[in-house]
Amino acid sequence: MRTTMAAFVEDFLAEGPDMVAANIAERAGVGGVSLAAAYHDSRDVFPHDPVHRIRFSEPGTVLFRPDPRRYATSGLQPRVARVSRERDAFRDSCDAARGRDLEVTAWTVFLHTDRGRELVDLAPENAFGDRFLTDLCPARPQVRDYAVALAGDVASTGVTTVDAESLHHAPFDHGGHHERSFVPLGETTRFLLALCFCTPCQDRAGADGVDGERVRDAVRTAVDTAMAGGSELPMDRAAVAGLAAGEMAGYLRARTATVTDLVAEVAGKVADEGAGLSFCDLSGAVKGYATGSPEGDGAAASSWTLGVDVPALAAAGTTIGVLGYTNDPARLRLDLDGYQRLLGGRPFGLTLRPMLPDAGSAADLRQKVAVANEFEVSQLSFYHYGLAPLTALDWIREALGSIGPVDAHD
Repeated sequence: MRTTMAAFVEDFLAEGPDMVAANIAERAGVGGVSLAAAYHDSRDVFPHDPVHRIRFSEPGTVLFRPDPRRYATSGLQPRVARVSRERDAFRDSCDAARGRDLEVTAWTVFLHTDRGRELVDLAPENAFGDRFLTDLCPARPQVRDYAVALAGDVASTGVTTVDAESLHHAPFDHGGHHERSFVPLGETTRFLLALCFCTPCQDRAGADGVDGERVRDAVRTAVDTAMAGGSELPMDRAAVAGLAAGEMAGYLRARTATVTDLVAEVAGKVADEGAGLSFCDLSGAVKGYATGSPEGDGAAASSWTLGVDVPALAAAGTTIGVLGYTNDPARLRLDLDGYQRLLGGRPFGLTLRPMLPDAGSAADLRQKVAVANEFEVSQLSFYHYGLAPLTALDWIREALGSIGPVDAHD
């Protein structure tokens, strides 16, 4: 089982590249670092930054030095973060990590870019014509070309793996700052509000004989009914697929094909650069990120809402990355069992949080690492160096020690 820990370039610079690499390799006993190569807007608390306790990430930037020529086809150039314009911070951090014999992978956020105000024509468009300005739609040719170019560019930096996040359709939540709703929005309504009906999404469905406008009308009616206090469809794929006299079933298949095809193309480009692709299924975060107390069916059962077909993506040559964001070992077991069944025994990756709201003690983390050891987990990742207290590093070492020797570079 390989082990890794997520980190920001800014963490390495703030505390010193050698210090951060030593903490990950020696204090935590982890074998690799997943270093953010492309990231979105955020405001975070950093409990052991030597200068700051609060940092704001720049919206939709890359942290490495991109090759502009790669993006000529898309016409969409990456925006370089200020910290990486001043120095080659990504390379410096990678060098420090490798100096401690850490494997370096690249945590790359693809379509959740926070550049929608600048690129409004590329943003998802819901049934009411509203644009989601924090994301780009994976059905748009320009966006797809950009994602493939970015993947190849990141892979060319010498990392072993591109850890792909947000390479699928966007969920409703986590779509902006100061989000407000003073009418109840059930799970199904939130899904329908985020469903994209841009021209390429409609064209993709239409090519399969789906009446996209009929689906759009049905979505509007369902959302308006729920917002007016009427009944809401259960959040069940079969129930949702029945909308528009069953036309929705074809629309869902088309949006899933959009993601599957894009991921396969990205995986091919990454392989051309000698690296692998790990695809992060965000379903576990959608359910448990905020509270650590996900409810309902296991995370794998809701991956379809993002257009994610787990077995198809695994067959396309990617490793599926699972987010175990829960404070309950039994819930984690439920989630992992769902993924293992879908994957038919194929190994998969797992990310745990060694901190609140998921873990309040070393024993909490140790229990979940023990659960992970029951499954075909090929890579165990920990989120996140800069966001967690330093004591979390000790918990990680203890938890890994409890399951016996771990081959960090397997």
